[in-house]
Amino acid sequence: MNEALPGQRIDKWLYFARVVKTRTLASKFVQSGKVRINRQKTDNAARRVRPGDVLTIALRGRVLVLRVAGIATRRGPASEAAQLFEDVSPSSEALDAARSSIAEQALDGDEP
Repeated sequence: MNEALPGQRIDKWLYFARVVKTRTLASKFVQSGKVRINRQKTDNAARRVRPGDVLTIALRGRVLVLRVAGIATRRGPASEAAQLFEDVSPSSEALDAARSSIAEQALDGDEP
C-alpha cells in the first residue's frame, strides 16, 4: 500500500545511502529524533523522503546536511550510494569561523 506513494521510507533511504550500517539502526536513529526532513524534526521511520528534500542529521558529534538526489531499490556499493545525495554540510572552516564570531560577539556584549 505504501509503495504507491512517491518517495522512500527515511529508514530505508539512510540504509541504502550508507549513512548507517543496518536498517534497524536507521529506524532507531530516526526514532531518537536525530533526523530532520526539510527542517522539521521527525521520529517516524516510515516518513517518506523524495528527491529534493534536505535532511539534517546529527551523527557522531557533527551535523550532516544532505540533499536527497535519488531513491534506490537496494543497498549497493559506496559509489552507487554516493549518487543518492548531495552533501551540502557547511565546511568545518566555516563552522569554526561562525563559532569564533559568536564568541567574539558574546565577549563584546559583556563589556560596559
